[in-house]
Amino acid sequence: MNANPTLEMLLERVPATHPITTADVSFDIDGQSYVGFVARPDDDEIRPGVLIFSDWTGVGEYAKVRAQMLARLGYVAVAGDIYGDGKNPEDPAAEAGRFYGDVELFRSRAAANLTFLTENPGVDPARLAVMGYCFGGSAALELARAGAAIAGVVAFHAGLDTAAPAQRDAITAKVLVLTGASDPVVPDESVVRFENELRDAAAPDWQLHSYSGAMHAFTIPGVDAPSFGAQFNALAESRSWVAMRSFLEEILPQGR
Repeated sequence: MNANPTLEMLLERVPATHPITTADVSFDIDGQSYVGFVARPDDDEIRPGVLIFSDWTGVGEYAKVRAQMLARLGYVAVAGDIYGDGKNPEDPAAEAGRFYGDVELFRSRAAANLTFLTENPGVDPARLAVMGYCFGGSAALELARAGAAIAGVVAFHAGLDTAAPAQRDAITAKVLVLTGASDPVVPDESVVRFENELRDAAAPDWQLHSYSGAMHAFTIPGVDAPSFGAQFNALAESRSWVAMRSFLEEILPQGR
């Protein structure tokens, strides 16, 4: 059971049709230490893998619950660690800003976590996706811009602007963006810039869903700061999960 009853209710929306196993993990890549979390079906099947990046607070219970939800759907899910060392910063805005301002660092940390997922036992490296929330959604998009060899990315209420727009033909992954139509952090002009970036880059397959009335962080229970443009929206959360689930079923076929 999770300590947070709201997150427990979120988890229980996905029926536990088969046993799963979970574990906190640590790994080192290129001299940097990371602390993450793995959830997987408790069997020996080779399965699709999904990497999850959390919001700017770092790896926490929310990302772990999402990983368990995905494991219940049959995926091997890793909640990744962009900051390194499992850091949960006291000033997340400043820490996240360091990565937004250094795209090469942002992409290299995201890629290191993807390497860990790819090398996990039971993961099919030909069936991989990356998803993220807020800051984590931006990380997922940076992997797509960098041409990561993945089937697709899903970005929930993510920042869409970047200091290094995708080069033409660089994006090979399918892209799903789920954004709030009332999100002041991701205003309409940012959405238009992002769509134009994908067009200019000749991204092969992308879609963007905008949810009316939804602010920033609309998928995260307990967020209630409308004066700062952030608020949980149960309907947008539910609809975006359904959209993501359909997308993963399309790009990550199971049962091989």
